[in-house]
Amino acid sequence: MNISEAAPVSSGALWTGRVFSGLIVLFMIFDGAIKLPPLDVVTQSMVPLGWPADPNLARMLGAIGLVSTALYAWPRTSVLGAILLTAYMGGAIATNVRVDNPLFSHTLFGVYLGIILWGGLYLRDPRVRTLIPFSR
Repeated sequence: MNISEAAPVSSGALWTGRVFSGLIVLFMIFDGAIKLPPLDVVTQSMVPLGWPADPNLARMLGAIGLVSTALYAWPRTSVLGAILLTAYMGGAIATNVRVDNPLFSHTLFGVYLGIILWGGLYLRDPRVRTLIPFSR
């Protein structure tokens, strides 16, 4: 099956995908932007998670998140961006598992974001619908 054979999507589904993707982009821009200065509240919140309160580490994580988000937001590289953001979320999930944070509110938050991220991409990108055909 090629992209031209992908099932058409309604304008409602397309806009839902854009809204989902937009929410992820806005959240990740906020997440990355607060790590760049980096704010004291950010570096101090890293300590209970087992990370050092290192401004350079916070900047690096912020930059990785922002670059991955930019790739996700740009249609030509959105799949690569989604893969990178999924890896980023995986690191957050692993960190929360390691420190035994609550399951549904903290640990699975990255899973929730990943579902919204891939759901938005699925609804707005025929390449993804071709790769993952839920129905024919």
